[in-house]
Order: sequence, then structure tokens, then C-alpha cells
Amino acid sequence: MDENLRSQIESYLSQLDGLIRRGLQIRDTLATDAHNASAIATARAWQEDCGVTVNQLSGGSKAHWLARSFSEAFLVRSSAGGALEGAPAAEIITRLLDVLGQAVRSLSGMAASASLEAPAPRRFEFVHDPELRPVVEQAYTDSRRALEQGAYQQALLTTCGILEAIVTDALQHEGLNALVVSGAPAGKIANWSFETRLAVAEKAGLIRGGCARLPEAARRYRDTSNGDEGCASPPTVSERDARVAGQVLQVVMRDLNPGR
Repeated sequence: MDENLRSQIESYLSQLDGLIRRGLQIRDTLATDAHNASAIATARAWQEDCGVTVNQLSGGSKAHWLARSFSEAFLVRSSAGGALEGAPAAEIITRLLDVLGQAVRSLSGMAASASLEAPAPRRFEFVHDPELRPVVEQAYTDSRRALEQGAYQQALLTTCGILEAIVTDALQHEGLNALVVSGAPAGKIANWSFETRLAVAEKAGLIRGGCARLPEAARRYRDTSNGDEGCASPPTVSERDARVAGQVLQVVMRDLNPGR
């Protein structure tokens, strides 16, 4: 599969997952209080977001099967099959969740078929250590899966582990002597902190300034993964933290492999 198409499918699956989770929460709220004004307003906003995503997936065509399914979710049928008035809010949410589920299955099927047709892309061919390449490749797959499943802490930990591994690989390939000339601290690279490795790599011109966007939870990811008793409690990992860390990883991958 073309890498751009794969990325688009992954992005849409992530959007759909978020919409489904929001829809389930709204439906649960309305199930206990069908006249909750705040929940009804939230449901309307959610429906609009669903419409935007469906329109994108349908290519703007109202004749597309997904667009038709979306429109029909708002109708109540008479016994003769004719359209009557709009359905209750909770019922509409249930129907839209089914439409979103159909979209997920369709996209997942596309991804699975393409995976059978072509080998997975090697995103980490730029890594100098050949033994490290399959490790970070598998970790990358794991991080994407964790993000899609809402396991944001695991996604962030894995993403930051990949980031540290590929930056360390680039630093070691550059050589300690060359790094010292660029202002690196004395001592083995293996003893440097995560922040130091990123800073030295930037000073040496191996990467640019993309790591400035890393959230605090990412910068302290070692605290979370090591569980050091002497450290302050690890920061809470939000969905935004996990996604931003993933975006930073993509930037650094491009920095380390300009021809990618």
C-alpha cells in the first residue's frame, strides 16, 4: 500500500474510534436522562462531527453508500416503508454508531487486503544498527495499536522509547569525539539523560527543533516506565500527549532520513 494512503487510513480509523467512544458516552447519558439539555446539545455537535468525517470518507458524494447510510440514520420509517419524522436522539446515536462501525470495517478491510498484497514499509531503514531496526519497527506498530485502542500511556511510553532509541543510534554513529566538538557533555552517551540526548542531537544538526513540542509527560517518560520510588509521581498521560509525541516522532524520523 502507498505510504500516504496507509497514513490516511490510520488517521481515519483513529477519528472513527474517537467518534465512537464519544457517541457511546453521550448515549449512556441520554439513557438516564433523555431530556438532558447539555447532552442533547453535545449530541448535535457530535452528529455534525460524524457528518464531516462521513463526507470526507464519501468523497463529498451523497450517492456513496456511507453517505446514504448516514442520512437514513435520521429517519423513522412507516409500516409502508415511507419516511416519517426524525427519530429520537438516543436512537439516532445508535444508528450512527452502526454507520461508523461499518466505516471502520470497510477501512480495516482495505488495510488488511493491502497488507496481503505488499510487504509492510520499512520505516526505519535509516537506523544504522541492523539489530535495532526490527525492534523499533515492531515497537512502532505496537505504539500505533495502543493509540487506536485508547491506551494512551502505553502509546506514549512506546513512542518515546522509539524516539530515544533512534536518536541514540544517530548519536553513536556520529561519534563521541564529533559530538564533543558540538558542545556535548563528557561521558558515555549511554549515561546521558533523555533530554540531553535530544539536545545534543539538535546541537549537532542531526535533528531540528521538533522535540520542543514534546509534552511534559513525554519528557518524563522514564519516570513512568521505570517507576522510580524517589521520583515525583509520574504525569498523567492524555490522548493529546500521546498524539503529540507520535507527531514529534514522525518529524524526527524525517530529520534522520531526509530522503524518506
